[in-house]
Amino acid sequence: MSELGRVSELGRVLRLDARRTALLLAVPALTAIGTVTAWLSLGPNVGYWDNSVVALVNTVRVLGPAAAVLAAWAALRERRLDFLRDLTTRSPATGALHDLALLAAAALAAYGAVTAVIVAETLARGEAGRLHPLGAAAGAAALVLHVVLGYLAGRLFPRPPTAVAVAVVTCLWAVARAPGSSWWSLLPPAALPQVPLFTGLRTRVLADQTLWSLGLIAALVLAYVGWANRRAAVAVPVAAALALTAVGTVGLRASHGQAAAPAPVELACREWPLTVCVHPALRNALPALSNAATPLAARLAGTPSAFNRVEQRPEREPARVAGGVAVVHLRDLSPGFEARAVRQIQDALVDGRACAASLDPAAAEYRALVDAWLLGREPPDISDRAAARRFRGWREETRRAWLRRHYTDYRHCALGPGHFRPSSTRPGLTRRGLARRDSTRPYPTRTSRRTVVHPGRTAARHGVVPRRPYGGLR
Repeated sequence: MSELGRVSELGRVLRLDARRTALLLAVPALTAIGTVTAWLSLGPNVGYWDNSVVALVNTVRVLGPAAAVLAAWAALRERRLDFLRDLTTRSPATGALHDLALLAAAALAAYGAVTAVIVAETLARGEAGRLHPLGAAAGAAALVLHVVLGYLAGRLFPRPPTAVAVAVVTCLWAVARAPGSSWWSLLPPAALPQVPLFTGLRTRVLADQTLWSLGLIAALVLAYVGWANRRAAVAVPVAAALALTAVGTVGLRASHGQAAAPAPVELACREWPLTVCVHPALRNALPALSNAATPLAARLAGTPSAFNRVEQRPEREPARVAGGVAVVHLRDLSPGFEARAVRQIQDALVDGRACAASLDPAAAEYRALVDAWLLGREPPDISDRAAARRFRGWREETRRAWLRRHYTDYRHCALGPGHFRPSSTRPGLTRRGLARRDSTRPYPTRTSRRTVVHPGRTAARHGVVPRRPYGGLR
């Protein structure tokens, strides 16, 4: 082997060693960073494919700057071996393209590992929704774009501060755009908000993001090849690649920053002991939600707000109880979700305007006393301790019958001390009678009775038959 061949072989070995070192550092580090970031972006115990895709796309906001810094560092190391490339007849851009391909492969391998973790977690949670392959493609393209930017920056400006500048610029671009603020937030790496249930990601937005990243990647690589080879023929393909990026930009701008749209969903239901229907992504909530809502439904039986069905609806629909259906909202399965749903039903029972206009501060205390019983909680301490003591002493059947009679007053926050007196449990006592009695006597007293004497009946009891005034028998 000639001396020139030995030098060329040595250069190839040194380059391979540098590349392998960068890969050994890149793949585990990027995988760890991406996995932690994506895991934190997932909702608690919710297997929703749209949010899993959002977690993957948002991972690039952290994974991208890290990959760009590693690519810039690798380019700085490779730049020191450029004098060996002058000994070969290959294109000056060949070695850079090989290094760039290896770094992109390492970043995609880490991204693939993160994707596998997220997919496995979504399947374990009982997946729902629709898987968007374009979402994973958009994230992968944005990640490769970061690698290209970092590597080319290190090649063109082979100074140690270049890696720091790459880190600062990429981090600022990722952090400066809030999710859902404008169409700028959809530019890669996109800042996507959590997709609410009953909505889905727009495929057009994901396609435009992928097109934007791929066009810019092609333009940068082709421009570097043309600069390294001193050829202007690449101007046409560079212009075509930039045109693709422009098309993606127009599409993202037309979305007005909205990455999700309402999507029809078939609810998952449980029929016993109470019909409860939720989004398929929250089907694991059915047992707990049914157990929590059944006592409230039993206590409201016979009232105008009685219900035998609980349905989860989109948040754009207000929580309410009407027609035997209680509408609730659930975002995830974080601890206490069933208590929050039952609380929504209880809040929908009262008239908000009437309660806000109530001038009696004690009415809120009486309502809180009844609310605690409806929700199965400990009764609060109120100023009218006698009323609280009586209400706690009543049997469950008595309290349910009491609520059926006085539900209108409860709904309008018009409960008073007279509603909790022993006589208030009698069926004949109405709200008007309570109001009239409360206005005349603050405390209950025994009423006196007038004895009406009937002379005829008294005389007949003693055997005397009275005569008519004109002498006839009566």
